[in-house]
Amino acid sequence: MTGRRFGTLFLVNIILVGMPGSGKTTLGRLLSRRLGMPFADIDHVIEARLGCSIREYFDREGEQAFRDLEQQTVDELTRQSTGVISTGGGSVLRPVNRDMLRERGRVFYLRATPEDLYRRLRHDTTRPLLQVADPMARLRTLFKERDPLYREAAHHVLETNRPSVSHLLQRIMTQLELDGLLPPQAPAAPASNSAGA
Repeated sequence: MTGRRFGTLFLVNIILVGMPGSGKTTLGRLLSRRLGMPFADIDHVIEARLGCSIREYFDREGEQAFRDLEQQTVDELTRQSTGVISTGGGSVLRPVNRDMLRERGRVFYLRATPEDLYRRLRHDTTRPLLQVADPMARLRTLFKERDPLYREAAHHVLETNRPSVSHLLQRIMTQLELDGLLPPQAPAAPASNSAGA
C-alpha cells in the first residue's frame, strides 16, 4: 500500500466495503469531511458516467457489463486519487478488485447481518439485486457469498448492527491512528472550574 505525507496526516485511500445498505456512503461522506479528504462513491461515479441508474444499466446490459465498468472504476479511483472511497456492494466479487482495493488503500469492511440490512432496505427499490420475490432470502444468499470476500479484501472489520454512525466514525479514526496513518488524537481537555477563579 502506498501513500503520501501531507502535514501530519499520512494520506492513503480509505476504502469502505460491505453489503448494500451497510452505511458505506453515509460513513464515507462523514469520514471525508472529518479528514478533509475527497470522497468518491463508486456507484455514483459509474451512474454519472453512464447517464442512467445502475438498475437501468443492469436491466439493459446485464450484470457482466456492469461488473466490467465497476472494475475499470475501481482501478481508476484507487490508482489516481487519495481519498475516501465507498465501493458498490459487489465490488469484491472479482479477485482483481479485491487485490486492487487491499493493495491501494486501508480497507474497512462494514459488516451488517442480513436481518439488519433487510430492515434498512426493505422499501428501497433502487438496488437491482434486491428486486426479487423474497429480498430477505436474497440478502442471506448474498451475505453468505460475499462475507468471506469482504473479509479477504479488508484490513479491518467493523460490526455495524448497533453502533451509531458517529461511533463507527470514531472507531475508524482510532484504527487509523493505531495503524500509524493519523497522528495521535489529543485527549479531551478537562473542564475548567471558572467559579473559583
